[in-house]
Amino acid sequence: RREGGKIKKRTVANLSGWPTDVVEGLRTLLKGGVAVERAEQALTISRSLPHGHFAAVVGMAERLGLPKLLLGRRSRPADQRSRDLVLAMIAQRIIQPGSKLATVRALNAETAASSLNGRLGLGEVREHEIYAALDWLVARQPHIETALANRHFSEGTLMLYDVSSSYLEGRCCELARYGYSRDHRGDRPQIVYGLLCDPDGVPIAVEVFEGDTADPTTLTSQIDKLKKRFGLARVVLVGDRGMITSKRIREELAPAGLDWITALRAPAIRQLVDDGPLQLSLFDDRDLAEIAAPEQLPGERLVVCRNPDLAEERGRKREALLSATERALDKVKKAVQRKQRPLRGEAEIGQAVGAVLDRHKMAKHFEITITEDSFSYRRKTDSIAAEAR
Repeated sequence: RREGGKIKKRTVANLSGWPTDVVEGLRTLLKGGVAVERAEQALTISRSLPHGHFAAVVGMAERLGLPKLLLGRRSRPADQRSRDLVLAMIAQRIIQPGSKLATVRALNAETAASSLNGRLGLGEVREHEIYAALDWLVARQPHIETALANRHFSEGTLMLYDVSSSYLEGRCCELARYGYSRDHRGDRPQIVYGLLCDPDGVPIAVEVFEGDTADPTTLTSQIDKLKKRFGLARVVLVGDRGMITSKRIREELAPAGLDWITALRAPAIRQLVDDGPLQLSLFDDRDLAEIAAPEQLPGERLVVCRNPDLAEERGRKREALLSATERALDKVKKAVQRKQRPLRGEAEIGQAVGAVLDRHKMAKHFEITITEDSFSYRRKTDSIAAEAR
C-alpha cells in the first residue's frame, strides 16, 4: 500500500516452508482455479492415447505444405475428407505401418491407437472410405507431381532417376509379372517402380510398371514427363549404367535434347584403355582426371576415377572366388581319379565342371582340359592380371 508517497508492505504468509504441491494449489486458486485435496483421488484415468509422435508427423506435413499440395486450388468438401484420410494414412505409414484395415482400426474411437483421428477431425472412418481415398489420390497424382516439379526443378537442373521392384502375394494385381527380382524371390510375381528425385534426393514423381519391364525401357515415360507435363526444356538426367545405356542415349535422350550423367560398362572402359585415351599412368599421382575420346565417344565429357579401396576389395573378392572354384574343381578331379566308380565320359565330366564354373562365374579365368578319363585345369594368369588392371 502507499502511505504518504511511500510504498509499504505487509507479510501475509511465508511460503518458504510450504510443500511444493501446497504452493501449486495456491497458485491454481489465485488463477481462478479449483484446488482439490489430492489429484490422484480426484482424477481417474480411463484411457490414454499416444499423441506426440503423430502430432510431430502431422505438424511437419503441414509445415511442408502437404495438405495444400494434396488438395490443390479447387476442392469440394468431399475432396477435403479424402485429403484428411490420405494424411492419416501417410502418418500411420510413417509411425506404425500396417494394412488398410489395420489403419481403420487404429483411427476409429473404439479401437484407436493414437490421437491421430482427433488431430485431423476424422470422426468415424469406414473401410470403403480408405480405399476410395486411394483412388482419389491416384487421380491427383499428376497435379501433385507437377506442383513438386515446379517447387524443386528449374531449367538445367540435375534429375536423379532409378528403379526398384517389390514382389507380391496374391493374383489380383494387373501389373504383376515374373521378372528380375531384387528381393531374390523369383518364385513370386512383382511390380517395377521408377522414382524421380531432385539433386538433394527429394522424391518428385513415381511410376509403377509391369513386373517384367527392363530398367532402360522405363526412361521413355520419364522423358515424356519432363518435356510435356513439367515443361522443362533442358534437364540433366542422372542414372546408373544399367539404366542409361548407349541405345537409350542414341534413341531417346539425344533426340529429346536432354543431357545425362551415367557410368560406362566394363567393356567400354577396357576399350578406352586398349585404344589409348585412358592411360593408367594418370593414376600414379591422382585418383581423378578428365579425358576425351573423340573417336569412341564424340562430344562426351569423360571423368575417370580410381578408387584404391574398391580395387583392394575387388582383388580380395576375386581371389576368394578363384580359390573357391579351385576347391570345387579339385573335388571333380578326385572323382575322375578315384579307383571305385570313377567319373567317366567327356560329357559327364564336362557337366560337372560346367556346374562349378557357372556357380562362381570364374570360367574366363581357367583353362580346362577334359578327355574321356581325365580332367585338368590351370589359372589364366594373364586374364586375371588384365581384369585386375
